[in-house]
Amino acid sequence: MSALTVLQHINQIIGILFLICYSYQLLYVPVALWRRHKVVRPAPLRRYAVLISARNEEAVIAQLIDSIHQQDYPSENLDVYVVADNCTDNTAGAAREAGATVYRRSDKVHVGKGYALHFLLSQIREERGDEYYDGYFVFDADNLLSADYVSRMNEVFGEDCQIVTSYRNSKNYGDNWISAGYGLWFLRDAAFLNDPRTRLGLNAMVSGTGYLFSREIMLRHNGWPFHSLSEDTEFTVDCLLKGEKIGYCGEAELFDEQPTRLGQSVRQRMRWVRGNMLVLLRQGGHLVSGVGGENGLSCLDLLLSMAPAIVLAVCGTAAGLLATVLELFAGGRVLPMLGAAAMSFIVPYLLLFLAGAITTATQWRHIHTSAWKKILYTLTFPLFMATYVPITVLALFGKVEWKPIEHRAAISVQELK
Repeated sequence: MSALTVLQHINQIIGILFLICYSYQLLYVPVALWRRHKVVRPAPLRRYAVLISARNEEAVIAQLIDSIHQQDYPSENLDVYVVADNCTDNTAGAAREAGATVYRRSDKVHVGKGYALHFLLSQIREERGDEYYDGYFVFDADNLLSADYVSRMNEVFGEDCQIVTSYRNSKNYGDNWISAGYGLWFLRDAAFLNDPRTRLGLNAMVSGTGYLFSREIMLRHNGWPFHSLSEDTEFTVDCLLKGEKIGYCGEAELFDEQPTRLGQSVRQRMRWVRGNMLVLLRQGGHLVSGVGGENGLSCLDLLLSMAPAIVLAVCGTAAGLLATVLELFAGGRVLPMLGAAAMSFIVPYLLLFLAGAITTATQWRHIHTSAWKKILYTLTFPLFMATYVPITVLALFGKVEWKPIEHRAAISVQELK
């Protein structure tokens, strides 16, 4: 068997594996599209602490704190805490002036959001004790909250659901194809993954910001011991393996600022990819073992969501290109080979376009930009996702470290809407 034939078989196997790994998500689509009447159950007014880790966020942090103070939830039950983490600007002063309790942290060795959250929780526990708060919200400094965010999250939160994540929208969706690519991905993640997961009784996934966990979860973990490059994935996996339920509240809308520069985006997503792979290496065996247990479907869902798509895409692209080159050197006809190579890109483009188009159509009123940009950035969404192929290669073999993302979109919720 020739090397070319082997590569062609490898490409076919990769395609089959991709379908096996992700065809089940097609079942999520009708579940997500099925509209049902939401039953609002009375919820006690719990006391919450808001945790914000901020590094050089002087430009945007006041707007987040203002949106917290404008919640329709009783203000006496909601306290805002900020850790100014290794800041070289006036983040601490801006947060304090906006009404938050601020702690400064200077540690150039233990760098990252996970360490900052653990430090902040330690300060709060020392001053308030372990029983003062019922739960803890986690936000990034560039976020904004709809006025009913805390009330809606409070309705879902409870003994049966001690971790809740929310609907993640973008406050700068229309800036360019990069910010729109992020925004469309997060909208799809919320509306077509976490929402149907919750309806089907599976665990949702925490995604970086906009989530709530209980006092019991904090005590069980003795603070925040998740310090990897992707602490949100580490937290999600750990909770699932311990049988802790992660719920989703689609009515609680959060707005997040997305990167607009390609270099910044590449660095961020390299960290995500490397972090997910490291978590998978450490916990993948436990997730595989958990597939046969009580939370088996959630373990399988999480296992398939963490890495295979990107890894298979890299392998498939490499195998397809190499097969084309070998065929050309072996005297094969150029046009058929180029046509076959083009199809290996066209088919994934069409599938990603379809996913983006469905998301754009169903979430149209939540996307705050002009109609023509909504359509344009649906067309560029597959290109944004395609950049994950070289990013994954860089994450596998390049240097990856935690670096802050610059945020400049200093607007209010009212200006956004």
